Amino acid sequence: MDAKAPKALLKAQKLANLLDTAVKLPLIPIRIGLDSIIGLIPGAGDALMLFVSLRIVWLGKSLGMPKALVAQMVKNSAIDFGLGFVPFIGDIVDVFYKANQKNVRIMERWWISENKANVDGATQAKLAQWESENP
Repeated sequence: MDAKAPKALLKAQKLANLLDTAVKLPLIPIRIGLDSIIGLIPGAGDALMLFVSLRIVWLGKSLGMPKALVAQMVKNSAIDFGLGFVPFIGDIVDVFYKANQKNVRIMERWWISENKANVDGATQAKLAQWESENP
């Protein structure tokens, strides 16, 4: 019974964290990532970040996610890309619209739903092991 997340999902999680939440801003409880920073470069920054964001979508597709969920992920990335073309306001909104995190959450929910029996079984096994070690 294997309940470990696949490498593609783990890679997507790391990439989304790097792009959306890698840096904590001082004095305010907001985290930003490379997407917000590189996205400040007009045009080219947003295009580069779209390319990287689509890597997360590709990782989801490689897991065998349904086309409807992959399309939703592409839509999230496109919205993020489009926001970057609105001067100043788009950059501020981009800090809060974390498309990569949204896409990884879609991947996680799908993977858990597809592997619920294995995850539940592994959880029960770990719980039983813990209970036997801690009477």
